[in-house]
Amino acid sequence: MKESDKNIENLIDKMMAEDTLQTPSFDFTSKIMAQVLVAEKAKIKPYKPLISNSTWIFIGIALALLIAYNVFFAGTQNNLEIGKSYTDKISTIVSGIHISKTLLYTLLVVPFMILIQIGVLKNYFDKKYQL
Repeated sequence: MKESDKNIENLIDKMMAEDTLQTPSFDFTSKIMAQVLVAEKAKIKPYKPLISNSTWIFIGIALALLIAYNVFFAGTQNNLEIGKSYTDKISTIVSGIHISKTLLYTLLVVPFMILIQIGVLKNYFDKKYQL
């Protein structure tokens, strides 16, 4: 085993002696860095919100129309008793539910706190990852 290791070592020594050292060109580093910068710029994607502005406008208009319809036309349809059976069923189900003040306050306050946190975190990340 030791003799074969010596033969391999002698072979490697011969190959290293015959081979010359290669040196990079003068502007090698600047060329590499230029390629890295181009590759990094290609990876960056512009920010696109999950819900576009036109979708928010559509949602707002739909809600406004729904509220307007409920305010102006809901009183006229109550005389026809279209959904009376459903409202009776819902009222009997809801009449047995008793909510404590603590739970009521929690249900009213927590959504507002979540909305505030979303706004604060959005501003934080917008400032942190500003292009």
